[in-house]
Amino acid sequence: MASTHTIVSGMRPTGPLHLGHYFGVLKNWTALQEEHHCYFFVADWHALTSEYAYPKSIQPFAHELVIDWISGGLDPNKCTFFQQSAIKEHAELNLILSMITPLGWLERNPTYKEVKQELVAKDLNTFGFLGYPVLMSADILMYQATMVPVGQDQLPHLELCREIARRFNGLYGHFFPEPRSQLTQAPKTPGLDGRKMSKSYGNSIFLMEDPAELKTKIMSMLTDTARQRLKDPGSPENCNLFPYLQLLDPNSDFQEIRRGCTRAERGCVECKKLLLTQMDSFLESMRRIRLDLEKHPDTVRDILKQGTERARRQAVLNMERIREMIAF
Repeated sequence: MASTHTIVSGMRPTGPLHLGHYFGVLKNWTALQEEHHCYFFVADWHALTSEYAYPKSIQPFAHELVIDWISGGLDPNKCTFFQQSAIKEHAELNLILSMITPLGWLERNPTYKEVKQELVAKDLNTFGFLGYPVLMSADILMYQATMVPVGQDQLPHLELCREIARRFNGLYGHFFPEPRSQLTQAPKTPGLDGRKMSKSYGNSIFLMEDPAELKTKIMSMLTDTARQRLKDPGSPENCNLFPYLQLLDPNSDFQEIRRGCTRAERGCVECKKLLLTQMDSFLESMRRIRLDLEKHPDTVRDILKQGTERARRQAVLNMERIREMIAF
């Protein structure tokens, strides 16, 4: 087996998870839990950096997030779930790291600039939002993570985390590993309208989708816009359906579908019906697990509570050492 790493990653509880989350993040997490020491956390403080005006909307989704994780394949017996805000040591380490992080490092962060431009409807000119990468670094370094699963767009944040770790080690003595990236190439998961699947766009298929709503959504999906009639030849590369057919059944030979589409022998409705069958089957096992967990809410609360206690024990030990190193 490859060397075992300590892995830390989290999700913001801002709404139900959709297929983009599953194929882009959750599927990778389920593989990592089999070989590594994994900490997966509900990033409610991170959610507050952009949702500070609506804090009551955050906590209800913390419970739902854990249900989505378990129904999507994460096993709390193989990894540790915890709630970020329940471990105050994260805030303490965030404060300490903020003291040694140059302002220029944060202002030059390309992700900071991109998100501000994307979420123009929200006032993100706050200290908390600017310092988001420092809080993220505290989450990662708290458990001395050696590897962090990230997408290409998150690499600047992780590099900043490495720089902060390097600076702490240089000032006070070596304590933090410099975590390396485990780059995850998120597959193409277009939304119903062809744009990136996103809750804010209203174009998502959720992991909790019921069969009736799933049918409505798939039958309304945008396909190849250049194909107006059945007799028009199509292009699978320009169709929202084709990536999902490949994701849901990667071992199938898609030459017949491709040939039928490009030769105008196969209609989009036929492909939608095929996708609906595959998607409904794929989500059915998640629905069964979710239904059982929803009947036993105390089980979900206990899983998160027990995982948080495990994480807290490690955080307390590490913070004791960190305080010693900075002579506090």
